[in-house]
Amino acid sequence: MAEGLARKILGVDAEIESAGSEPSKVNPFAIEAMKEVGIDISKHFSKSADDLNPKFVVGLDYVITLCAEEVCPVILSKAEKLHWPMPDPAGREGTDQERLKYFREVRDGIQRKLNEFRDGLWASRG
Repeated sequence: MAEGLARKILGVDAEIESAGSEPSKVNPFAIEAMKEVGIDISKHFSKSADDLNPKFVVGLDYVITLCAEEVCPVILSKAEKLHWPMPDPAGREGTDQERLKYFREVRDGIQRKLNEFRDGLWASRG
């Protein structure tokens, strides 16, 4: 979800990659929650931090981690590191509607943080 949101919010001027400590299939609830805000992540796939191109990692300006209760991936880079802990909605139980609600909450939290991040970047550029 974070990659899809970042691509939409930060636009074509930002190179976006995402990775996790435990890659898996993209959760169908994540796909549904993102579809609600006009973003199709159905073709996305989960990657490990080890799968990132080393040349890309060296040139990073920012590394943003979202892990809360799970292990954060380690990215060896001189990039500024920002940590926005978000609960992993995939680990939540309940009815389908309750589970979708958890994904929406996390989606909205990530969206809020990315908008603040973008606005801060623009403000610093004067």
